Amino acid sequence: MMTTAILVAGGHGSRLYPFTRYTQKTLLPLYNRPVIDFALGTIRRAGIKDITIISNEFIGQIAQHVGAGFDGEKIHYVLEEEPRGVAAALNLARPYNEDCRLLVYFSDNITTLELKEEVTRFNTSNESPGCVLLAREEQNPEAFGVAITDDEGNITDIVEKPQNPPSNLAIGGIYLFDENFWQYLDHAVEECGESVSISDVTRQYVRQGKAKLLSVGQETWVDCGTHDSLLLASQMVKDGKLNPNPHR
Repeated sequence: MMTTAILVAGGHGSRLYPFTRYTQKTLLPLYNRPVIDFALGTIRRAGIKDITIISNEFIGQIAQHVGAGFDGEKIHYVLEEEPRGVAAALNLARPYNEDCRLLVYFSDNITTLELKEEVTRFNTSNESPGCVLLAREEQNPEAFGVAITDDEGNITDIVEKPQNPPSNLAIGGIYLFDENFWQYLDHAVEECGESVSISDVTRQYVRQGKAKLLSVGQETWVDCGTHDSLLLASQMVKDGKLNPNPHR
């Protein structure tokens, strides 16, 4: 069962005003390439050929930049007319991504971590492989989903944006899900309505012991959603630390 990718590039990008009044935040520059090139580079180096991009009224600008993709790729563009939360955005991509395994990639996140090994495992696993959660040690994890782990380092729960974080392990915006994802998303929406978060889905995998925590460790993970982090990531690109290319 092959793994497809959903690249979520929606929302208003209000933390990056005034620039995002005129373009989508993934088209803002990291030194000499737009943010989206680095997200697509990670997806492509993992071996994924079927990619759905969700975005707002600037999706035409993204399509003009990305185009039809490389030979052998399928690129689907989906318009999010107004931001109505995570579940509504992901459901827009559902027609292209059912009956498969998924890499769900929230476009703010740029990482040096390579996912090819995990994606290959998902592609070749006869049994449902559950989900993989990227995590990093974060000094101020209050703005993220935060992992709770046992003494062996296994994840036992996730708390969304806690005032008093139970650990400093922040869950990043890059996830691998097996073919049960849409069923779990529907269940989360039934319980939480439109206020559902991605943690409401991942928590279902955790309860079943089907979630694997993949710590970034010595690798890098940058959230490019603010002016400061955009500047930091740009410097990293200039220093050759981030790779926008489809091959290593």
